Amino acid sequence: MKKSIIYIFVITLILSSCAGSKDNLVVFHTPYGDMKAILYEETPIHKKNFIKLVESGQYDSTTFHRVIKDFMVQGGDVNAKKNIEEEDKINYQLQAEIIDDKFWHIKGALAAARMGDNVNPNRKSSGSQFYIVDGQTYTENELTQMAEGRKAQQKQMKVKQVLGMKKYASLRNKVVEMQKNEDLEGLMNFMEHTADSLVALEYGEIELYQFKPEQVADYAEKGGAPHLDGEYTVFGQVVEGLAVIDSIASVRTAMADKPVEDIFMTVELEKMSKKKITENYGYNYPKEEK
Repeated sequence: MKKSIIYIFVITLILSSCAGSKDNLVVFHTPYGDMKAILYEETPIHKKNFIKLVESGQYDSTTFHRVIKDFMVQGGDVNAKKNIEEEDKINYQLQAEIIDDKFWHIKGALAAARMGDNVNPNRKSSGSQFYIVDGQTYTENELTQMAEGRKAQQKQMKVKQVLGMKKYASLRNKVVEMQKNEDLEGLMNFMEHTADSLVALEYGEIELYQFKPEQVADYAEKGGAPHLDGEYTVFGQVVEGLAVIDSIASVRTAMADKPVEDIFMTVELEKMSKKKITENYGYNYPKEEK
């Protein structure tokens, strides 16, 4: 009797150990073929939420509702499903898990959609909507120019926020007056001198985004959407079916980049050992802390 109990205990341990060594691949079924994606362990909030929505069937019969060739395909709007019950709607956001020194927007990147910074300064993710990067290739020089453009854009946004502060009301009035009078020299002088010091005082220095050598190599070889790096949470990667992204991104669209014909999807999970995922797709799982 004791031996039987011991055997059962050992078998249970073995089975639980085997279960822990497996992970989920996400399989997207579309009219243009299937895509398979891995989900990153390093973004546990997004991974857990995505798996939950797949297992509950929430993504089934959702569409790719926004597609832009050479950029991305967006889908997963659960709340847009026909005849959806109120209790099935997704009315929450996810804490950002932006790890831009490790995961970036190369072709096939699976990332969370979100509201803009003006209403969502903490860059929280949509509870269900996601996008998959189509993208295009970029040279190192193009990436440098893009980084400089991002810095200028961030500066403009911060200047606007500073001028909206009550304590700078008189300065704001002067800037408005210069705009009315089309005083380009005065505006340039303000942006080059006064604006920089004010932004630094209120928010600190705006640093130039630095693309890592690995990013530069990836964007030159694989392509992607580098202007999104550091802005959105990348939580997975399409590892099979990249051509399907091209097909979806190339469909005819109407207003708001919505496909003329609905592109429905169903999504399921496929179990695979972590070892095989690493061997097949090159994803190295983070080492577990002991």
